[in-house]
Amino acid sequence: MAAKKFDGVIEAVRYTSEHQVDVVRCYERRGPTFSDVVILTRNELLSRLKTKKRFVTGARKALMASTFAVSGDVFLSTSGKMDYISTMKQRDAHDDMLDGVPLF
Repeated sequence: MAAKKFDGVIEAVRYTSEHQVDVVRCYERRGPTFSDVVILTRNELLSRLKTKKRFVTGARKALMASTFAVSGDVFLSTSGKMDYISTMKQRDAHDDMLDGVPLF
């Protein structure tokens, strides 16, 4: 069975003092391959998730180009007018710490 395709891999994260995602360091799909490291702000990541782009957490495997060790999916939840980023499908009214993703 083929692995599910994803549009981006979040490698590291930085949080605000309110425990919300501030920026992420990730790789984005560019056709059949992936970009170099890209820094996305919270709003840029939210806009990609809203357009149904699939992001996962993980890390690039050394010396294996566009091959990643994937940890899990990243989800977008909405509560009222606020959007939240999480590694769990259902979440309370705040961003979840992205499990297994180191800080930078």
